[in-house]
This record gives sequence, C-alpha cells and structure tokens, in this order.
Amino acid sequence: MTLACATPVAAQSPVDPVQAAQPGVGVEIRGAVSGKYKDFYARRGYWPLWVEKDRIGPQADALLALIADSELDGLRPRAYGARDLQKLIDAADNSPNPKVLARAELALSKALADLVVDMRRPARGMAMRYLDPEVEPRDPDPSDILRTAALAPSLKDYIQTAGWMSPFYMQLRKARAIYLDTWGDLPAITVPADVKLRPGGKSPDIARLRQRLGLSDGTAYDKALVERVRVFQRDHGLKPDGVAGTMTVAALNRGPRYYDRLLALNLERARLLPGPWTRHVVVDAASARLWYYNKGALDGTMKVVVGTEQTQTPLMAGMIRYATLNPYWNIPPDLVQRNVAPKILRGASLKSLNYEALADWSADAAPLPQSAVDWDAVAAGRREVRVRQLPGAGNAMGRVKFMFPNDLGIYLHDTPQRDLFAKADRHFSNGCVRLEDAQRLGRWFFGKAPTLDGDAPEQHQPLPQPVPVFLTYLTAVPTAQGVQFLPDVYGRDGI
Repeated sequence: MTLACATPVAAQSPVDPVQAAQPGVGVEIRGAVSGKYKDFYARRGYWPLWVEKDRIGPQADALLALIADSELDGLRPRAYGARDLQKLIDAADNSPNPKVLARAELALSKALADLVVDMRRPARGMAMRYLDPEVEPRDPDPSDILRTAALAPSLKDYIQTAGWMSPFYMQLRKARAIYLDTWGDLPAITVPADVKLRPGGKSPDIARLRQRLGLSDGTAYDKALVERVRVFQRDHGLKPDGVAGTMTVAALNRGPRYYDRLLALNLERARLLPGPWTRHVVVDAASARLWYYNKGALDGTMKVVVGTEQTQTPLMAGMIRYATLNPYWNIPPDLVQRNVAPKILRGASLKSLNYEALADWSADAAPLPQSAVDWDAVAAGRREVRVRQLPGAGNAMGRVKFMFPNDLGIYLHDTPQRDLFAKADRHFSNGCVRLEDAQRLGRWFFGKAPTLDGDAPEQHQPLPQPVPVFLTYLTAVPTAQGVQFLPDVYGRDGI
C-alpha cells in the first residue's frame, strides 16, 4: 500500500474499465499512450482525465497554479514544463481536434504524476523510524497516482488542495508564505536585549523597536506598537502581552531567516505524513495533540500527554494492529528502581500497591513472591526485576491500550490521570502517548466501542483493518492567523 496515494471514495462511479475506447480523443489517447500510463488509461477505456466537452477542464489551471508555486516545496517549476503545458492547453482550446486534445491530456497526466512523486519524496536525513513496510515512503506508480486522482469527487479540488499531501504540510506551506510576507522584509535592526521595553515609555531603544517592526518613526511605546508587538508575539509562540521583554526581543533579533529555516524543517517533517485520503492517526509530540483522518477529512482530534525531555516520545511510524483491554502495565526498570523498590523497603507490599513481580519478561512468566526479590539490590541498581501493575481502575494504562508493535514499548493508551489534560504543557509521560478520550478513538478504530469478554486481563482484539500511526514533532504549527512557533522541548530542531 502506498500511503500517499490511498484511494479516495468517489462521489460517482469511475469509468467502466472494460468500456471501449471513446471515439475521437479516446482513440488518439490509445494510439499515443505508453508505459505505465497505458495501464491507467486502458483500465478506463482510454477515457480522458483532463478533457471535458472537447476542451481542457479547469483542473488543468489548478495544476499549473500548483506548479507555479512549487518553489514552496523546494522544487523547480521549470522541471514540469509549465510553459509547454500552457501552449498545449491553448492549442487544444483554439483547435479542439482529438489529436491536439490527446497530446495535452497525456502531457498533463505526466506532469501531475511527476509533481506528486516529487512533493511526496522525503528530504535526506529525516529521522523517522518506520516499523512496518506499509508506512515506509516510496515513489508511487504513475498509474496509481492517476487512478487516485480520477476517483476524487472533484479533480480540481483534489489538485488545488494537493490531496496527496498531509493537511499539516499544505497548511504549513501556506503559513510559510504568509509569514515571509508579514515579517520577512522588515528592517534587520537589532533591538537592545538588556532593556525591558514597556507600553507608555519613550526612548531611543523604543525607536529601534518601532523600526524593527516596520512602524513609523518615533520614540513612543504607543497603542500601535503595543498591538504590533502582540501580533509578533502571537505568531512566534510567545505570551501576547504587548511588552517587549527578554524572550520577545530575542525572537526579534533572531530575524526572519531563522524562522524560515524552522518552517522549512517542519515542512519536511510534515512531508512524511500521509494525505487525508489515507485512514491514519497523527500524534504531535511538540504540541501534545492527536488527529485522525479518513476519506479526505479530519474525523477528530484530542489532547494527549507525551514524553518528558528526558523520556522523549520518538519519531516513528507503524501500524496499529490490535487493542488490549484490561491491560497490565509493565513498569519500566528505572521506575521500579526509583519508585517501587524504595516503597517496598519502607514497608509497603506489592499486593497493597496492586503490583506483582515476575521471574522474567516472557509472555507466560511465573510470579515471584515479594520475599524472593533483593529489593536493596533493585533500589541500588545492581539488579533488575520485572514488576507490573495489575488491571483495574487505577492502572496507569487505564482500560485500553492500542498497540503498534515496537521494541521501545511505545503505544497509545487510556489513563486515570485526567488532571494532566488541563495543563498547557503536557510533557509528563515515559514516552508513551496517553489519550484524552481513549473510548472515542476506540470507536473510530472499531466502528463501535470495544467491549470486554469477562474480567480476564490482557484481552487482545485485532482491529478490523490495521491503521497507520505517525508520531511526529512539529515546532511550527498552522493557525487560523498563519503560524505559531512552539518550544523545542526535545531539542531536536538544531537551528
């Protein structure tokens, strides 16, 4: 499965693949098409994708507009022959004979396929770990690209929105252009960093601040400057209080090139995500939020709790294959050393903590009596012992966890710690992803709420169809106003 080109559900039935070639244009297409493009056209009876009523349709204009802006994708517009395409379109419109229409038809299909492949291709060095072959990036086949496009309810809309790309990518792409238009051409003036500039003041330093933000000359920190500072703060992930404090001045002095590089980095991270026609889940560890998509649309979003700076949620992608109801929690050995062993040494029992010790890490490990463990050695780090929390209302996994098998023990799970979702900064976990509403996500995965069969622990239920999940890290996120920059909690940006 090529995630970038997952097939949309069309609003109308596709062309009958055994339909005979249509007179005129279809005959010319059959005579001229070759290679993998022939696979696409043959299956639809050589019916054109771009020709409507003996003219090239408006979807061609959408493609030319996307090509013209492809520098935003790090591409060269000239590589897709936009001028030649326009000449072919003009010739077809001026003299709509079948041969000319077919020539424009095939050129447009090739340009679309080439553009999709290039837009989807990841940059070198992007540190995403792929757990399953289904999620690994690869160049899609031209026939698959065109077949997906042909099944879109509106080819024009599909191209205008670049439906093969993640909505995060396209929103950031637009936000980058808005950001550069808003902040990119302002004077490169350094604002003194050792003075806090406040509304109501007057000084030469305030004059420099006004110049830096593109306002009229003057020395007063007036209402216009307060509002301009607030807008700058909002766009750069700072508290919009209108006061040019240390963090605001530091952001101003970094300059737009710094933030453009940051936007470019986050665009490359977003490029790794599927388009919305692929049923999938995205978890962003920077903003601590989750989204899930299907059939070209966002189906829902929720808050999550992710790893701390020390126990980071990794960049990885895999297939969620099953849910585990009534789960155990296998406590990480470092937490057993730091938290569990000291409690035992102070007189607590494993039973009172709702824990049990096990002889090893196998699936059918035998329980160990508490007395059989050298808890002093565990607390000192000289010995490891497997300890797990038994299922129940207080279990750290909550009632369910969603599994995409990996050797790091990372998964999505329910949690009894509801208070953490009220916090703005939700970096508290040991790397796993705690869900604000695990039951809602479960209904989305299964089409109904997964239910327990009795009270047995660790009940595994396979998903009706495995769902891709992408754990990413976006420190620049699109907003209704443009873009917001988030703290680099994990220190991964390296800008």
